[in-house]
Amino acid sequence: MWSSSSLSFLPCIIDFPSIDDGTYAMKKVLIQNSEQLEMVREEIRVSSLFSHPNLLPLLDHAIIAVKSTQEGSWKHEAYLLFPVHLDGTLLDNAKTMKAKKEFFSTSDVLHIFRQKAAMWLIGFILLGLKHMHSLDPPYAHNDVKPGNVLITHRKGQPPLAILMDFGSARPARKQIRSRSEALQLQEWASEHCSAPFRAPELWDCPSQADIDERTDIWSLGCTLYAIMYGVSPFEYALGESGGSLQLAIVNAQVKWPAGPNPPYPDALHQFVTWMLQPQATVRPRIDDIIIHVDKLISKYSR
Repeated sequence: MWSSSSLSFLPCIIDFPSIDDGTYAMKKVLIQNSEQLEMVREEIRVSSLFSHPNLLPLLDHAIIAVKSTQEGSWKHEAYLLFPVHLDGTLLDNAKTMKAKKEFFSTSDVLHIFRQKAAMWLIGFILLGLKHMHSLDPPYAHNDVKPGNVLITHRKGQPPLAILMDFGSARPARKQIRSRSEALQLQEWASEHCSAPFRAPELWDCPSQADIDERTDIWSLGCTLYAIMYGVSPFEYALGESGGSLQLAIVNAQVKWPAGPNPPYPDALHQFVTWMLQPQATVRPRIDDIIIHVDKLISKYSR
């Protein structure tokens, strides 16, 4: 579930003293240098800030020194332990459904964002992000995408969704006051934020800009589109002669493919477009999204 060849993620039987024995998912990181070591330590630190049922918890961790084949040389390995979810990610589900030419229903699309349980609405992706955005200071996930949303299928109920992988999470609000700072942010984003889901301000950052947690709202809009159609809204540009993913994103050039029969309602398309505002200052915040999703659920879940 992590794309780097230096990472592995597997169900395992492992005995950590701080938790009960059982089957868990373990992320193994092979660390080659001090920069990678600091990145892993930062991921552990940031993950410990979050405590929410819709954010994958870090149960335990260990960083160990390993003697290299070179004389006197030492490297490190990190082991991060998580609850296991055997139904895969939204990306796995989207690929399977696309191959079968199947689609989520409008109700399921909305319930992946918000879930009706008992007499109260409990958030999935939305409430997980709300928790991060409500911290002091607010944190942004910075890599919201189908591959970072775990899915658990439940008989007779909509799927359960849990946001994972906080290796790119950082304090959300950043003041950019020079071209040098803008270029540094763009370089960081190119390394840590998946291109098809990356907000326009992280592709082409002005020299005077206030970046905030609404970068996640853009990625959320792309993710909702991908839940509906199995691909991000801008990847079509990669298949066009002379096409540019960056230009398609910066200009918010969304194309709507043929959908299920009956097709998704216009209100759902308008909802996605609302999140994909190229100007971050007019993009909605997480509380606005939650209110709107509740209205759509009420309308389409009858």
